[in-house]
Amino acid sequence: MKSIFTTEAHTEILKRIEQLDDQAQAKWGKMNVGQMAWHCQGPLNIILEKNDYGMKPSWFAKLFFKKSLYNDKPWRKGLPTAKFLKTQEDKDFNTEKVTLVELINELHTQRDKSEWNPHPAFGHFTADQWGQMQYKHLDHHLKQFGV
Repeated sequence: MKSIFTTEAHTEILKRIEQLDDQAQAKWGKMNVGQMAWHCQGPLNIILEKNDYGMKPSWFAKLFFKKSLYNDKPWRKGLPTAKFLKTQEDKDFNTEKVTLVELINELHTQRDKSEWNPHPAFGHFTADQWGQMQYKHLDHHLKQFGV
């Protein structure tokens, strides 16, 4: 599994984001491209400890979903989205894109950090798992928009 902490994966993700514009159409799901760029900021805010969204530890999430966050198996299309990562509001893609890229770059600067605080719902992840999880989430949504 690729990791957002590697230079290659970081560069790849940024190039794919650059291919999007405010007219990009989703191949599946209900989000428009602005909402997707806003949505993708959530997990980055969690790892960067900017927002925990009021999440609580969940034994159910740890037992049944945790490994799927960072393993090599792609997520299926149309998975349910956590309520705190959903918005019904239109989001300006260009504004959200700037914030998303800033968060990705900020996270990449921390690539050599070895100790990370636990995820508020899923608990402890290794540095490798955090990097893989962030790449997998971004990759999933960029594929959703055809890039």
